[in-house]
Amino acid sequence: MAKRRLYICLAILGMVIAYAVLVPWVSDVNDRVTNFAAARRAPSAEFWFGTDSAGRDLFVRIASAIRTSLLVALASALLATLIGVLVGTVSALAGGWIDRIVMRLADVANALPHLLLGIVIVALFRGNIVAIVLSIALTHWVQVARIVRSEALSLREREYISAAILAGASKLHVLRTHIVPAVAPQALIAVVLLLPHAVWHESTLSFLGFGLPPHEPSLGTLLEEARSSLLLGGWWTLVFPAGVLVITTVSVAVAGSALRTLTVPPKPSKVPR
Repeated sequence: MAKRRLYICLAILGMVIAYAVLVPWVSDVNDRVTNFAAARRAPSAEFWFGTDSAGRDLFVRIASAIRTSLLVALASALLATLIGVLVGTVSALAGGWIDRIVMRLADVANALPHLLLGIVIVALFRGNIVAIVLSIALTHWVQVARIVRSEALSLREREYISAAILAGASKLHVLRTHIVPAVAPQALIAVVLLLPHAVWHESTLSFLGFGLPPHEPSLGTLLEEARSSLLLGGWWTLVFPAGVLVITTVSVAVAGSALRTLTVPPKPSKVPR
């Protein structure tokens, strides 16, 4: 069942990515050029997804928006996972007061409102894509660090790890040779599971006006632009970007859940005595 869910979601994601990559490439329409004579046209044979308030073709513009949102989300998820793996492994291997201090700092970071902290970071560098990636990564690494730390703590008690330390291997060598390769599957799953969170986070920041500038298409900026058109009857300016956002994030989330089910072995059940 998990394999079937994974294959279905991967097929959907493949179609979404193909749409995002191929449509702007093969189309001769510039999604940044305005054409007010064609503003707010409903879906038709000429404009499949209609046009926005500036007369731009939404079919092409949404494809460009998907590409931008996925690139930002992927960069954010990779950076958040890298921070989480580094913090979790170092904390578990160091132990003692270092582990306690790092975990308390993680608790503080987790207690802060993610959206508010993201807005503060992005507001300092308005419209900077690097700031958006940092704001998402710095608010989503804590769960990864805790999962990796828990896995690393269990690995630290294994006999071959203890034997390596007793043989004189440095902690850096143990970390690089044994711990990091062992937690790599968890890190891969973390990247996949963080992707939908990152997409929604970027969309929320752009929707609130703190993300990318309006001329840079992303799913969040398209939803923000749809507010005024929706009041004038332009339902398609909201339905199509929101539909693509939901389909993409749900597919990634379900695929990540199925991948975790397939790769993480179930815990053995306790036999009652």
